[in-house]
Amino acid sequence: MGRSRSTKANASGGDVILGEDWIGPAGAVDEDLRKGRARRGFIALNRSPLARKIITFNLLAMIVLVVGVLYLNPFRDTLVMQRESGLVNEAQLAADVFEAQLPKGAPVNLAAGDGIDPVATIAGIELPDGADLYLFDPGEALIGTTTTGERAPVEHVDGLQMDRRTTILTDFLSRIWAGISRVVSRPGKDTGDSALDMVRQMLPAALSGRTQISSQKNAAGATIFAVATPIRQGDRVVGVVGLTSIAGQIDSLVSVEREQVIQMFVIAIIVSIGLSLVLASTIANPISDLAAAAEIGREKNARKMSPARVRIPDLTGRPDEIGRLSGAMRGMVAALYDRIDANEQFAADVSHEIKNPLASLRSAVASLRMVKKEEQRTKLLDVIDHDVRRLDRLVSDISNASRLDSELVKEEEEQFDLVKMVSNLAEYLGQEARKKGVDFIIDLPTQPIQISGLEARLAQVFVNLITNATSFCEDGDAVRVWARRRDNRVLVVVEDTGPGIPQEALTKVFKRFYSERPVGQFGDHSGLGLAISKQIVEAHGGVIWAENIRPTDADLTSDPLGARFVVGLPV
Repeated sequence: MGRSRSTKANASGGDVILGEDWIGPAGAVDEDLRKGRARRGFIALNRSPLARKIITFNLLAMIVLVVGVLYLNPFRDTLVMQRESGLVNEAQLAADVFEAQLPKGAPVNLAAGDGIDPVATIAGIELPDGADLYLFDPGEALIGTTTTGERAPVEHVDGLQMDRRTTILTDFLSRIWAGISRVVSRPGKDTGDSALDMVRQMLPAALSGRTQISSQKNAAGATIFAVATPIRQGDRVVGVVGLTSIAGQIDSLVSVEREQVIQMFVIAIIVSIGLSLVLASTIANPISDLAAAAEIGREKNARKMSPARVRIPDLTGRPDEIGRLSGAMRGMVAALYDRIDANEQFAADVSHEIKNPLASLRSAVASLRMVKKEEQRTKLLDVIDHDVRRLDRLVSDISNASRLDSELVKEEEEQFDLVKMVSNLAEYLGQEARKKGVDFIIDLPTQPIQISGLEARLAQVFVNLITNATSFCEDGDAVRVWARRRDNRVLVVVEDTGPGIPQEALTKVFKRFYSERPVGQFGDHSGLGLAISKQIVEAHGGVIWAENIRPTDADLTSDPLGARFVVGLPV
């Protein structure tokens, strides 16, 4: 339908661009729309709120995900747990070194060096730079530490390397956060404790025989882990070993892990923005074209009476809602122009039909002034009366036809029994036909047929068809009304044995103001009845057509046996 309408429009100078015309020659595209596309480019964020929303919402989801990962900090918890477990093992091993040197059964005094040389033992324990060991006696006095004495050189281990990966992004964000914290937070007293103070806080619990571990930040903000574990001689605690980790070691590991997350986040943002731009271009750009086409048409109609019609882009090839929207808008525009054309044609037809009786009236009135005989004056008055009634009937039918569209839209459909409605009409109109000497036959199903529609309007259709059939019949002719259900449709047929319909008129009988009547009935019908009937039936999703009744083997040039009108309605 789109292709055929487009071809017809182009052939006749019409301008509703449908189908392949939109993607065809450049001249088929509105100049204003082409200029707007050239200015817009691939995607213009400053002109497309929809594109900005798509990108913003996609980034928000990504930001929430990464902030949640950084806030929950699962990798830090895992690293802390591993570091605490390793430090406890190291402290207990150090305590085992002292316990292995204690004499069995003899009293030990670590402070006096009785039974063990604590300073030499401390000096023999290898610790990485930055980690310190402290030795306390049962009275919580510090006996020795690696911070003041000699340290054993750390043996290099092949294959063990430090993580030297850069943390540029993490350091940059940390500096920003630190700057914000300094601005919004109040300056307070330094709460960072030294490593020795951390160990001293755990001495009472360690002297009672329990290993303790703690983590705090020092004055520089670096995290330090401290462990205090007892040295036992049998069941008696003779001292405490305190071990502290390298300040900020865990922070460096966490920074490396965060750096990887942030790097992936940056890559994900770039990919998300790129995909969002592609998505926005496939959504926002077509919608912008549709809106621009409608706005161009509106502005043209507002500025001047332009013969150019609105060109809606053909996006029906897209299997999504935008394709549906494009098809719907194109259909609306085509229907609107069809309605405008129909109204223009209707106005022209009304003007033509009214001129005929007016011309006859003018001629009769002019003649009435000149004739002298009463007999001629009576004939002229009859002509005037006939033309006045013809005008009255014509104006009434035109008024009904002009209101029909709006009434079909406003009235609410309801379920009703089509068989009962047609039966009542046929019984009433059949009486009028029989008075004329016409045999009236009713052949309807015994079971009801429920349909949805406007009962009064459909009744108007069947009244028109039956009265038309009766008007073409003479004494001895017959009219038959019958109905049959066929799957999801019902057929209602009105037949007569009148003169039939001229073959060339079969395609014209449903046109406005067309009337094929005997000479004696000239002027008694406006020619709008069948046109109105067709409009009502099609508004209900049905069809109506006319045909002549002929024997199956009859020649098409032979005289018909009568006329048949068929109405098909959905059930």
